Amino acid sequence: MREDRTPVVVAARRTPIGNAGGALRAFGADELAAPVLRAVLDDAALDTVDDVVLGNVFGPGGNPARVAALRAGLDESVPGMTVDRQCASGLAAITLAAALIRAGEGEAYLAGGVESASTAPYRAWRPHSPGETPRCYTRAPFAPAEIGDPDMGPAADLVAAEAGISRQRQDAFAARSHARAVEAQRSGRFAAELVPIGTADRDERPRPGFTAERLARFRPAFTPGGTATAANSCGISDGAAAVLLVSETVRRRLGLPGLRLVASATRAVDPNRLGLGAVPAMKAVLDRVPDVVEFNEAFAGQTLACLDGAGIDEQLAGPDGGAIALGHPWGASGAVLVVRLFATLVRTGRAGSGLAALSAGGGVGVATMWEAAR
Repeated sequence: MREDRTPVVVAARRTPIGNAGGALRAFGADELAAPVLRAVLDDAALDTVDDVVLGNVFGPGGNPARVAALRAGLDESVPGMTVDRQCASGLAAITLAAALIRAGEGEAYLAGGVESASTAPYRAWRPHSPGETPRCYTRAPFAPAEIGDPDMGPAADLVAAEAGISRQRQDAFAARSHARAVEAQRSGRFAAELVPIGTADRDERPRPGFTAERLARFRPAFTPGGTATAANSCGISDGAAAVLLVSETVRRRLGLPGLRLVASATRAVDPNRLGLGAVPAMKAVLDRVPDVVEFNEAFAGQTLACLDGAGIDEQLAGPDGGAIALGHPWGASGAVLVVRLFATLVRTGRAGSGLAALSAGGGVGVATMWEAAR
């Protein structure tokens, strides 16, 4: 790869993450994404980009990336592309934009993801014959039924059981995520990355006082005798996150520090153990012990199984809390990970490397390695 085409993130922002039906319930996907796109461009003092690539899972269709780009005031010549790799969509959008830079297709891309669970349309299968009632469904198939297509919660219980992740360890991990996020809120560490939406200017979900002892009172949420509960799992959320990804040539011209993409990988595993998709992806990019790890905490047990499987110390993950505390806006979550790495490794002036990774429906995993660029 030519050095001048190395992809670098030079600006990164996100909305506050709201609970579904909560502070962001009145905003559609494009309304959440547009202010973030504008803020990222303004941070870098850049007027336009070659394209906007956004991940989205449950939106209305019709290419929300294009709608958000127009709403953000980008020139009508900027196309917009929407990516669906389920929960990995936001990170997949970033890796796709990076690949376009490496290929010489362009030099500047807005990339990230958005989800408005609060306004997502109802879905229904079309009737087979006239007079039949449409059959509503909550999610699309991730795999053929004959292979196995479990829901997320039962699959998380299976993965945790097979990996030997105890309920106590899961509750302790979840309590730590909340404690770290609450402390980050109190100290203002999220402030520079947030784009207020309406009256929402802070993440809605973090809970002070969520101790492991308190979490131990929660009952299994998905499987009788299982270990995943409402408290050691992520919440359904609304939010958007985006980064400005440019070539090294453009970064130098702008004179900005950034987050340089070192490696990326997308892999897949048995869809019955879909939570483990990130493990082979992480192994493909890990050539060192990263200084910071941002792993999407869909379920504590599943997260710990992935970290153990890749040989990563759980204490490194989510230094300011993760999705268990902050929430999981599906299409945006992968981009939130990169926004958080940017905050930790670039805004603070800290040197070092960072890993961003997550698993997704169908057994897919995406992982990226980054390093600070000065």
